[in-house]
Amino acid sequence: MTSEYLEESKQVMKEADLLHGREEVEAAFDRMAEQITAELADKNPLVLCVMTGGVIPAGMLLPRLDFPLMTDYIHATRYGHNTEGGSLDWIVKSHKPLKGRVVLLIDDVFDEGLTLEAIVHDCKQAGAAQVYSAVLVEKIRSRPTGLKVDFVGLQVGDRYLFGYGMDYKGYLRNAAGIYAVKGM
Repeated sequence: MTSEYLEESKQVMKEADLLHGREEVEAAFDRMAEQITAELADKNPLVLCVMTGGVIPAGMLLPRLDFPLMTDYIHATRYGHNTEGGSLDWIVKSHKPLKGRVVLLIDDVFDEGLTLEAIVHDCKQAGAAQVYSAVLVEKIRSRPTGLKVDFVGLQVGDRYLFGYGMDYKGYLRNAAGIYAVKGM
């Protein structure tokens, strides 16, 4: 299956539409970091990277946040290596206590919002004082949730995306741009 996805991913990359290049994405990270710093610099936040998609956005944002903070990760997914979401699968919860903490979740994309909503709910159930969210990309679409993201890098139309953390069947997270799959 993996070699099939590899070959398919190579073709998808060749045909994809580049929506935002590296310079635009880097500028988005700079803006997000300024906004996050203005809001959270004095709140001793615990920053949680939402794996696996959030690893690149978190890696790009954290060095831009020039104030003391703690980090950890969580791993919850509805997609796995599929292109459509299913039920939420908790793989790893935070190793650090959330009780009384200000939490910042960093993820790659705000799509339907179901995964992020469940993670926010879980953080609040664990006693977090406040939960903020930051995503590199917010899709412009209707959502079944009322959740709003606090810090957004870029907005795009409702297409299947990859690059800067977002994947196509487990591949292409490392693409240096925000791409849309042709026909999806």
